[in-house]
Amino acid sequence: MTEAERTGAGRKLEDSFEWHALASLLPYLWPRGAFEIRLRVVAALSFLVFAKIATVYIPVLYKEAVDILGADGEALVVVPIGVILGYGVARVLATAFGELRDAVFAKVGQRAIRQVALATFRHLHGLALRFHLDRQTGGLSRAIERGTKAIDFLLRFALFHILPTLLELAMVCGILWTLFNFWFALVTLCTIVGFVAYTMVVTEWRLKYRRRMNETDQEANTKAIDSLLNYETVKYFGNEVYEARRFDSALQRYERAAVTSNASLSLLNIGQALIVGTGLSGMMLMAGYGVAGGTMTVGDFVMVNTYLIQLYLPLGYLGFVYREIKQSLTDMEAMFYLLGVEPEVEDAPQAPPLAEGPGDIVFRDVRFAYDPRRRILHDVSFSVPAGRRVAIVGPTGAGKSTLSRLLYRFYDVTGGEITIDGQDIRGVTQESVRASIGIVPQDTVLFNDTVYYNIAYGRPDATPAEVEAAARTAAIHDQIVAMPDGYQTVVGERGLKLSGGEKQRVAIARTILKRPRILMFDEATSALDTRTEREIQVALREISRDRTTLVIAHRLSTVVDADEILVLEQGRIVERGTHATLLARDGTYAQMWARQQDAGDEAPLPEGGAPLPA
Repeated sequence: MTEAERTGAGRKLEDSFEWHALASLLPYLWPRGAFEIRLRVVAALSFLVFAKIATVYIPVLYKEAVDILGADGEALVVVPIGVILGYGVARVLATAFGELRDAVFAKVGQRAIRQVALATFRHLHGLALRFHLDRQTGGLSRAIERGTKAIDFLLRFALFHILPTLLELAMVCGILWTLFNFWFALVTLCTIVGFVAYTMVVTEWRLKYRRRMNETDQEANTKAIDSLLNYETVKYFGNEVYEARRFDSALQRYERAAVTSNASLSLLNIGQALIVGTGLSGMMLMAGYGVAGGTMTVGDFVMVNTYLIQLYLPLGYLGFVYREIKQSLTDMEAMFYLLGVEPEVEDAPQAPPLAEGPGDIVFRDVRFAYDPRRRILHDVSFSVPAGRRVAIVGPTGAGKSTLSRLLYRFYDVTGGEITIDGQDIRGVTQESVRASIGIVPQDTVLFNDTVYYNIAYGRPDATPAEVEAAARTAAIHDQIVAMPDGYQTVVGERGLKLSGGEKQRVAIARTILKRPRILMFDEATSALDTRTEREIQVALREISRDRTTLVIAHRLSTVVDADEILVLEQGRIVERGTHATLLARDGTYAQMWARQQDAGDEAPLPEGGAPLPA
């Protein structure tokens, strides 16, 4: 394909997107079942028409006043007063109708922004974990911000500036043709067409600079947010200067793109001024010859001049609006791309919720691969009977955490099936599956809000008494009330103001409050010191009593009391049994246990306080 063909194909694709983007906005202007919104649109359009009629009639009144003032007789005393008052009223009405139009339409625009932003937010939460692992948070937030602002601009300006400007131009051309002759209308029309054509061509050319600005702006924003989120890591390695250089490098690229974009804007404005100035001069010359030849009055000359002045402002604004619409469509591309990303995991049509049950879990011949070229799990089969505790251990990369992600339906299995109480989780709603499972992860991430909010997140409708009871069960209540602000203590971004043990206890309390039938501990204590780990293990045993529990562990000392231990290696279960059985077998598990004991990994204290046997 030649460069010209590629360019042509790119333009066709871009035009297709623009029409799709514009068409996608129509439902927000005329939403189904929203009588008030539709009524507001009709009222706003009516005020628009009234405003333009008043605007177009202003030069006519001005002309009559000038002609009468230039005449002799009694009319000079009486009639101009009425005409001048009518002129003033017309100007007031033009402004008033325009303001009423904007006031009535404000709710339509703001409702559309809210609905689009909400739809994008929900869609992002509906996407699979794979998308969120690859995302750049800073660029994502900037794309949504620019996209919603672009929609607001398009809804308001496309409807209430392009449409009324075109309406006014058509009315002016008709009046000039009717009152004078064809040439006045033709010159006006040619000026308009030339202005619009020039604006479109140059704006299309300028778009690549705007896109480059967006890309570099997004890159700089992403680098800044990523660096600030990793503040501690930057400090650990003393890389403040390095981070500043990276950020400045992105800002320099934005600077160059912005300078080029502004220079091209100046070229556009100069060309527009030249076209309008030529049209103005031509119209005034024809009007001047008409007055000199006696075919037009001084009032006619003034009226033509007034129309041209009135048209100059919307013409100039039309150029601005067109540029902004093109730029808004460019800004919307990223957000529409996000909305176009297909969810990897979706509920089956008419999928029922997970039925109530005791919480039996079965993995049957489960196969899975993040990438088809590299399988992670190979025919994994095991069950966790209701009320029992099963542990999964193995080296890093064996696929342990993948099992928890599959159970939560962050991904769907490539082969085999996972059932809860005999129901394939792919055949029920994701929401009901996740509602039945409570997890305490290794890396507990808290919201930058209060301790109370983070615990209550497990069940947002819980009462304060229930939140406090959950905290007591997790053995964190006394530590919370000892804080200066108690439960209203703000934990900081990702919970960084709390210690590792406090974060884990908040996560346990949050899970307790959720009241799930199934519990999952994904290396929940591996990052803690031995004493804190022992304390939290006691809390975990307490909340998992009589619940189906799946434990993913690195420290074998935390799972010695499990009803069954599965040893996972390279995506396959190589051993299974109780702690004592696996030690007696003297296989992979026994070797792992020996290595950890040699490394000083102590056995935890059970509820009775006596050490568990090795």
